Amino acid sequence: AVGYNRASEFPTIWTAPYINSMRRSREAPYASSDPDATGDFVLPFDLSYEVDIWGRVRRVVQQSKEGAQASAADLENVRLVLHAELALDYFYLRASDAQKALLDQTVESYRQALELTTNRFNEGAAPKSDVAQARTQLQSATVADSDIGVQRAQYEHAIAILVGKPPSEFSIPTEVRAFAPPTIPTGLPSELLERRPDIAAAERRVQQANENIGLAKIAYYPTLSIGGVAGVEGHSLASWLNAPSRFWSVGPMLSETLFDAGRRRATSSAMLASYDQYVANYRQIVLQSFQEVEDSVAALRILEREAQQQNEATASAQESLDISTNRYREGASPYLQVLTAQTIALQNQRNQIDIERRRMGATVLLIKALGGGWSQASLPKLSDLR
Repeated sequence: AVGYNRASEFPTIWTAPYINSMRRSREAPYASSDPDATGDFVLPFDLSYEVDIWGRVRRVVQQSKEGAQASAADLENVRLVLHAELALDYFYLRASDAQKALLDQTVESYRQALELTTNRFNEGAAPKSDVAQARTQLQSATVADSDIGVQRAQYEHAIAILVGKPPSEFSIPTEVRAFAPPTIPTGLPSELLERRPDIAAAERRVQQANENIGLAKIAYYPTLSIGGVAGVEGHSLASWLNAPSRFWSVGPMLSETLFDAGRRRATSSAMLASYDQYVANYRQIVLQSFQEVEDSVAALRILEREAQQQNEATASAQESLDISTNRYREGASPYLQVLTAQTIALQNQRNQIDIERRRMGATVLLIKALGGGWSQASLPKLSDLR
């Protein structure tokens, strides 16, 4: 678009050579009775050039350059969004792996508990209801263990699509990993305006709208253009070499709209309204970016405290489960206490994994809200756009 509009800064030259043979009718008005046929060989060159007195061409070129920068920022914003989505899906997939490992371990633990209750029942030390409760607990954990596979498959398929692979040909090995959210400096609010590609794109579109206002005002002024034509014309191709066959004409032309029934005034009003719209959109994007940063920072701060609290709760739940199991093994407490402790311990362990997943998700969203390391310096320079 920049190259297309920059061409208006230079004259346009074109040619349309033609050969014409014609026989005049003897009955035509004012027809000559001399030769009945004539030939015309013409090689013209036409030139037109608009003198940019009021800066119309300059504004159109500048508008195109700002549009190119806005498009470049849009592209980077799309990349940032896709990279953030990929990171979120990956951490969610690893959280599913951790949930799967936990449930595998829980199923094995519940199987051992079922063996314990079965042995105590066979020895007459426990009622049959304990066996039924232990079996129900094991079956419920087995169902949850199987169900987590559906969630993991969905995240794996989403990652496959994001990296451009068919889901059937893409797989990620199961792996349980511990992730620690990094410390991310947010910087000053003013720096955020330089980091976000969506803010840069909105800013460039405000500048484009401002150029449109100038173009609408220029429409009130006359247009000065220079036109010319030159070439050779003769009755044969050989005659083009003769000096008398040359012809040319050149001259300026001034055009001005005298009456348009308010069309230019309506266009100016529309451009002003459009400018206000882009300014409001720019402000909205800036405010939204500040909100996204604050939301992520607050989420990380609260989740860090929540993770510490959850670690303590998980340790307490595990201790309670160990005590209840030992007391049941010794016949000092009913199996209902073991069931309750098992349920509480599993829920706390799963909550702990979910909190870590949310912490990594909040970290990704904070990096995204800060622009992902991008800056406006990465945009193509206006002077480099040709």
